[in-house]
Formats: sequence, structure tokens, C-alpha cells
Amino acid sequence: MSRLAPVSRRELIRRLRQLGFDGPFSGGRHQFMVRNEIRLVIPNPHRSAIGVELLRRILRHAAIDLEEWRTL
Repeated sequence: MSRLAPVSRRELIRRLRQLGFDGPFSGGRHQFMVRNEIRLVIPNPHRSAIGVELLRRILRHAAIDLEEWRTL
């Protein structure tokens, strides 16, 4: 079982689209993506990668299993 690794914002969006999310759409301060009843806020672009802890929170909110994420 491999560990989670930091990902770029572009990679996060690409993988979320593969998992059935639409977007990103413009929101208030942050963009968001949607799948069924789940509205997932996407971090704003910045120079560094999205860290493991933030990625875990995003996946938990999106109801994505870690094994499902790793298979992409």
C-alpha cells in the first residue's frame, strides 16, 4: 500500500474529473467542483503542491476512498 503524496492543483482537478466531478466553477473566494450532492471547494492556485493533510481533508469531504484515489 503506497502512501499519499502531495499533488499539484492541476493533478487534483484532473483526478477529480476522472472520479465524476464537474468543474471547477467560479465561487466566492474559491472555485468548486460538483458531483451529485457534493460541492467540493478547490484550493486557490499557488506555487507549491497541495500537501498530504489538505489532500486527506479534500478526499474525506469528497467521499473518495484512499484506495480509489491511488488507483488513478
